[in-house]
Amino acid sequence: MQALRTPDERFANLPDYPFLPNYIMVDDTEGGTLRMHYVDEGAADAPIVLMLHGEPTWSYLYRKMIPIVVDAGYRVIAPDLIGFGRSDKPSQRTDYTYQRHVDWVRALLEQLDLSEMTLVCQDWGGLIGLRLVAEHPERFARVVAANTMLPTGDFQLGESFFKWQKLSQTIPVFAVGNIIQGGCALAMPPEVIAAYDAPFPDETYKEGARQFPMLVPATPDDPATPANRQAWQSLIQFKKPFLTAFSDKDPITAAGAPVLRKLIPGCEGQAHTTIENGGHFLQEDQGEKLAKVVVEFIQANT
Repeated sequence: MQALRTPDERFANLPDYPFLPNYIMVDDTEGGTLRMHYVDEGAADAPIVLMLHGEPTWSYLYRKMIPIVVDAGYRVIAPDLIGFGRSDKPSQRTDYTYQRHVDWVRALLEQLDLSEMTLVCQDWGGLIGLRLVAEHPERFARVVAANTMLPTGDFQLGESFFKWQKLSQTIPVFAVGNIIQGGCALAMPPEVIAAYDAPFPDETYKEGARQFPMLVPATPDDPATPANRQAWQSLIQFKKPFLTAFSDKDPITAAGAPVLRKLIPGCEGQAHTTIENGGHFLQEDQGEKLAKVVVEFIQANT
């Protein structure tokens, strides 16, 4: 497996992102290894909050939330998925599969020996994170799901998703920062748009970003469907605290919140909320509000 590595200078002096880089090596499935980056802030012995980003963002998405959660007494770990951020980027589209992404993040949990975690997940962070919750419930104490889902292909994902999927495959330039801006309810300054572009010096670095929309199980015969169906068999028995904190302006995942609340027993009695004036990337639009929701949820369920 051939992989690209974004030069470190691309990440110098990004606005509101002072965090020191940390790295582990994960199996590339062909006998080699890939470097995965993660943010690790807060006291080493503090309760852990795992923040998983989605497509096509990276840990920069959580920059507004990390200081608030750390100041509340928690340790935040926010990895960059393989293909994103400061993590290595396999250069072939076929190198990216749903299962490999799950396995790569699982390697992070195992190498860092993370347990009793609170998962905060959005977009693909949920598609990966909820699989891991289902497969390793002993590692998780509670979950906050924001603008995400765990599809099996048994139900239509909606017109907005399929429009995005088509766009992602047909646009000649995959302008990451502008795409993220399009998924926000509020305008981002040019320097923030540039920060989202930083991991991708040119189109060759974007194979993961291009492939992710095609990996969402959209039909019952999708390769990931059996594993996701199996995950649901675990999730419908997951009784630990589970909170939905979706935004009010995301047409892609809006239908996911009531499904999660209906099917996962840990949702019962929780203070589910809708965060106002937030688009698909609600961490960017309303990161401070979401951070407060996360902290209050943990404190109420400790």
